[in-house]
Amino acid sequence: MRLKNKIAIITGSGAGIGRATALRFVEEGAKVMVVDIDRDNAKQTAQMLQEAGGQAEYAQADVSDSKAVERVIEATVSTFGNIQILVNNAAAFVFGKIEDTTPEDWQKVLGVNIIGYANMVQTVLPHFRANGGGVIVNVASVSSYIAQPAFVPYNTSKGGIMQMTRCLALDLASENIRVNGVCPGAIFTQASANHMKYIGISVEEGRKLFGQDSPMKRMGEPVEIANGILFLASDEASFVTGAHLVIDGGATID
Repeated sequence: MRLKNKIAIITGSGAGIGRATALRFVEEGAKVMVVDIDRDNAKQTAQMLQEAGGQAEYAQADVSDSKAVERVIEATVSTFGNIQILVNNAAAFVFGKIEDTTPEDWQKVLGVNIIGYANMVQTVLPHFRANGGGVIVNVASVSSYIAQPAFVPYNTSKGGIMQMTRCLALDLASENIRVNGVCPGAIFTQASANHMKYIGISVEEGRKLFGQDSPMKRMGEPVEIANGILFLASDEASFVTGAHLVIDGGATID
């Protein structure tokens, strides 16, 4: 029970990597506040966690809205009494070349992927400080440090998450607050299925295409990222901060 009685907030946990992480956390003894912009998905995840024997509640929120974030933190403390772990996983998926993007596209992708992460960290910090420490895991991407065709808005935002993680780790280490990132490669989620649709290929074709860059010749599964997040959130990673754990089946070895 690596997270026994720890209280965690996981954003974007209505589906995909966030949901898989929430499930792994309750399996390891954590109490989880499920946060998602989609209320129905958030509720469904919370019910899954409860049926698995875990303690969980849910909150609908757009993390780019600082007032909504404040309500999430207040609800978590009211429900569970404390907060020890924050997993920033909510994401906006905006793709295209620079000439394809609009100001609204940039506002969306940066609003969620950068400002949303910052909102969550800023609002949870007083509670971490009162506890004498805490853990933050930011979900970045291999897109944080490699270039990909027609991915300009998304990659820009994910690069920002990587740098934010390093800066936060440096600023907060003296307060016993660890900050790390996870960089997933090609993982099969609803978001990746949506991207397959966006580029006009079937899921079967997409799984093969997106998995071919990995020496393992497959896409990853959400639980494989969740396991990495679990490690960084646990005391097993007590001397790890400012790091980015790459989980991509070896796709970016070179």
